[in-house]
Amino acid sequence: MSDSVIVFASARSHGNTRKLIDGINHELDIPVIDLSDKNISSYDYEHQNIDDDFLPVINEILKYDKIIFATPIYWYAVSAPMKVFLDRTTDLLDLADLKEMGRQLRDKTSYIICTSASEEADSDFLSTFKKTFNYLGMHYGGYMHANCQNGYISDLYKDDVAKFIKLIKCE
Repeated sequence: MSDSVIVFASARSHGNTRKLIDGINHELDIPVIDLSDKNISSYDYEHQNIDDDFLPVINEILKYDKIIFATPIYWYAVSAPMKVFLDRTTDLLDLADLKEMGRQLRDKTSYIICTSASEEADSDFLSTFKKTFNYLGMHYGGYMHANCQNGYISDLYKDDVAKFIKLIKCE
């Protein structure tokens, strides 16, 4: 079994970010969890949403040592499905019977794959993930960004994809 998984969230399941993932995954051949295929509702202080797909997704993710979060950058932030998913990690901190599950995220290594219409990944975007990883006790392993202002052009990112693949394989 692979030691890595990709958690993917985008408004377009077959858009630029997915094309980048597919290019990376051509070599890694690891599972991709598309959050758009899941029914994960927003964080709820009353925890009335405990029976949605969040816990099954977390249980799947916990099987892996390396978690790659993939999302386009929308208005300097993660995609809406990724934001909902990140918000729901609060369940793992709030509910006594889920705290052990939350502790299992500690010492896992997390990475970011992102696309945008800019040359670089926005620092506030990256900070959202880095701070979340730090809070959960996860290690930050690095990121890969692709400028998709004119769509995802794989030939422009062959070297970056190769470096990211090496990073995942070597950690």
